[in-house]
Amino acid sequence: MDQLGFADRRSLRRKLGFWRLATILLIGLAAVAAFLAFSRADAGVGRDHIARVSISGVILDDRELVERLSRIAETSSVKGLIVSINSPGGSTFGGEVLYDAIRKVAEKKPVVSDVRTLAASAGYMVALAGDRIVAGDTSITGSIGVLFQYPQVKTLMDKIGVSLEEIKSSPLKAEPNPFHPPSDAAKAVIQAMIDDSYNWFVDLVAERRQLPRQEALALADGRIFTGRQAVGMKLIDELGGEPALRAFFESRKVARDLPIVDWEPPSNSLPFGLGSLSLALLQSLGLDPARLASSLPDLGADKLFLDGLVSVWQVEGR
Repeated sequence: MDQLGFADRRSLRRKLGFWRLATILLIGLAAVAAFLAFSRADAGVGRDHIARVSISGVILDDRELVERLSRIAETSSVKGLIVSINSPGGSTFGGEVLYDAIRKVAEKKPVVSDVRTLAASAGYMVALAGDRIVAGDTSITGSIGVLFQYPQVKTLMDKIGVSLEEIKSSPLKAEPNPFHPPSDAAKAVIQAMIDDSYNWFVDLVAERRQLPRQEALALADGRIFTGRQAVGMKLIDELGGEPALRAFFESRKVARDLPIVDWEPPSNSLPFGLGSLSLALLQSLGLDPARLASSLPDLGADKLFLDGLVSVWQVEGR
């Protein structure tokens, strides 16, 4: 082989070596990203502690949070759970799913709901899952009810000279429709659906707060309450902050001095965009980064240390 051929082969080897090294580094970074995501989500998993999860903003169907709550329920070092809530509500289904997930934790360890600035509608529904509800004097809660909204643009379409024709299998298909006022039959169908979900919510309040149904129904007219008012209405148990939370756990034989550890959602960030690059590589290899992170305990990490009906409080005019 001539000198030029040897040079080409050496150049090819150098290129292959570079890409092999780059691939190894990227895989290593992906593993680091997955580990950091896990360690941040499950910080302190190796020592006894009280877990805390935060539920803020609009409540939707949050699968990651449900899985996190499931891990909390199964982690023996977690001796109790604080559910910190700051939410105006959200989808009725999203609230229901979180309520069920928190109750599954409560079957194994004590749970207290910590109402912060706001826990209304589906936010209050989530708070009901706690064995005890603690709020501030001026916290906002209540707004027990269900809402269904849709836009009506027929008047605008008439002004600009646009009409919509439709052919459908039955009069109630795709009703209510934003392009024409709903018929009485369509209104009746939606109202029946709202009433069914509303009755479920009222029954939940009556059961969890140990109130006669008629008393719960009287409180479920959509009103909001301050924490001080809610105590008098028996919608929450007491006013207070961390001392009240600690006292609750102590009453359930959980050591008062245990650290409170925030179980946060996984983070996929690394400096200089390496986190995104690593996650992209994992995905290109057919791997799910979130699933990989949640499986790290099985690899020995435990030894390392608004669609549909909504239940939401809305400020008029927003």
